[in-house]
Amino acid sequence: MIIFGKKITAENIKTLIRRMIFLSIGAFIAAFALECLLIPNKIVDGGVIGISMMTSFKTGLPLGYVIIALNFPFILMALKRLGKMFVFLTFFATIMLAVATEIVPVSLHHKELHNPFLACIFGGIALGIGVGTILRNHGSTDGTEMVAVSFARKTPFSVGEIIMFFNLFIFGAAGFVYRNPESALYSIVTYYITFKVIDMVLEGLNESKSIFIISDEWEKVGTEIMTMMDTSVTYIDAEGGYSGRKKRIVYCVISRLEIAKIKSLTKEIDPKAFIAIENVHEVEGVRVKKKHF
Repeated sequence: MIIFGKKITAENIKTLIRRMIFLSIGAFIAAFALECLLIPNKIVDGGVIGISMMTSFKTGLPLGYVIIALNFPFILMALKRLGKMFVFLTFFATIMLAVATEIVPVSLHHKELHNPFLACIFGGIALGIGVGTILRNHGSTDGTEMVAVSFARKTPFSVGEIIMFFNLFIFGAAGFVYRNPESALYSIVTYYITFKVIDMVLEGLNESKSIFIISDEWEKVGTEIMTMMDTSVTYIDAEGGYSGRKKRIVYCVISRLEIAKIKSLTKEIDPKAFIAIENVHEVEGVRVKKKHF
């Protein structure tokens, strides 16, 4: 049987169920942040959720209903661009968030934190964990990124710049809606904390780094890395821009804690080696041990 363009197997069903469970957990964590920390202190999030919070405040409509109503057009927009499975998981996450915003206030009655400073910090952390868990499991609860992608194709601005513009407008509007400039300032801080925590959730605590090493002693460097650090390497053929000489780049993925060790090891072999390090958001595949070489 084929659903969403994929053949259904026992493993696929397990994966889908696991993702739906984590989407639900993420939705309830996000709802806790909204209902118990941010909303009581008139602090908003960015994107559709932030607009939903202000709309709910002004109209008195339940937040969950507003989130579904405002996200629905973006979910339909994603159908053509991002596929049926993503749309299904996003719709499920949005529904779960809406349900959670109704359940959490009842189950945690009178548990709100009425302290804007603490709510700003811990609300951003909790919201980042919740939203990060949703994103990590291939779902979403915010349609502004899809709008930004569409605008970016027609304007000279990047997706990130467009999202930032949207959010600055939302945070500015929060100051007028709640008639309190501090709401806008706290919202900006909360958004920054949320953004950083989402990165941590997506990357994991063992953040990976990719490292490129350009050295005339590339073979010694590569062998030493495999021998001393139990890490596989890949050799990439390259050519010097000025010299025109053929070179080989040593490439590998390491943990954040291994950076100092690999830099020291490389410099001992070749003090003139060029080293470039980049963040890696996700790593998949089997790590090859040194015994294979």
